[in-house]
Amino acid sequence: MTASPWRLSVAPMMDWTDRHCRVLHRLITRHTRLYTEMVTTGALLHGDQGRHLDFDAVEHPLALQLGGSEPEDLAQCARLAERWGYDEVNLNCGCPSPRVQRGAFGACLMGEAALVADCVKAMRDVTTLPVTVKHRIGIDRQESYEFVRDFVGTVAAAGCEVFIVHARNAWLDGLSPKDNREIPPLRYEIVHRLKREFPQLTIAINGGIKDDETIAAQLEAVDGVMVGRHAYHEPWAMATWDERFFGAHAPATERGAVEEAWMAYLDARWQQGQPWALAMRHALGLWNGTPGARRWRQVWSDHRLKSLPPRQVQAQATAARLGALEAA
Repeated sequence: MTASPWRLSVAPMMDWTDRHCRVLHRLITRHTRLYTEMVTTGALLHGDQGRHLDFDAVEHPLALQLGGSEPEDLAQCARLAERWGYDEVNLNCGCPSPRVQRGAFGACLMGEAALVADCVKAMRDVTTLPVTVKHRIGIDRQESYEFVRDFVGTVAAAGCEVFIVHARNAWLDGLSPKDNREIPPLRYEIVHRLKREFPQLTIAINGGIKDDETIAAQLEAVDGVMVGRHAYHEPWAMATWDERFFGAHAPATERGAVEEAWMAYLDARWQQGQPWALAMRHALGLWNGTPGARRWRQVWSDHRLKSLPPRQVQAQATAARLGALEAA
């Protein structure tokens, strides 16, 4: 099966999709496209580049999402992305947080399509990587289709060929980032219309998608689907994706195999003197929906156990899960 590189992806999510999270996801799906957390141009140009950019080779295909609005800065960061071996550079035009707005990037950039076009062109001029844009369908109470159509048209004219569209408006005033993911209504039909009007572009949809049937239905109308919080909280939901949506064998057919591979990952870092709790938080949903999952999570979340080697904690967590399973 020949599939678009953007057929299925996991959304960039601040504080969540770090390199540990992405390694976990790779144990469940090999073909789904993964994204970093948003990294600001300032953090890359003036901070610890390795800390922000290093990743494990198993994470491919992997995109670097950038936050910024200065074409020259973004161009420098696009060069870094290529040097580090990423597969894509993505510009964030969808984050509505006040902190991001103060930096004059994120969702507020949708009101400056010409500037976004300049940013895209500057990055395309210095890298052979795909330069893509993730954005909303509108800002504040601006709900006309023409607004997002003109944004996409302007940015596409600068050479952007891939648009990942969160099918909600971003309200820049009065809503928290969390509320902005839930309160503005989902309007999938706007994204579908974009695909009809721009058939030459790759259009992927994002927002509120939680099961395989919905993914399959959306793929009838657009080129790709990006799943966010559902993939994070219910990682085993991705276990069917490689076979169903890419025609490929899944890397694991049971949760126990994923847990064992994940333990090997945690143990290797423990042996190097790295604590396991920061990485383990991403795997707490692995057994969700099965008897004993709550007890398993409780053991791993017990702060009193964080000084123990991960294999010892695993033994306790497994015993607790199986004990609950027998009692069920």
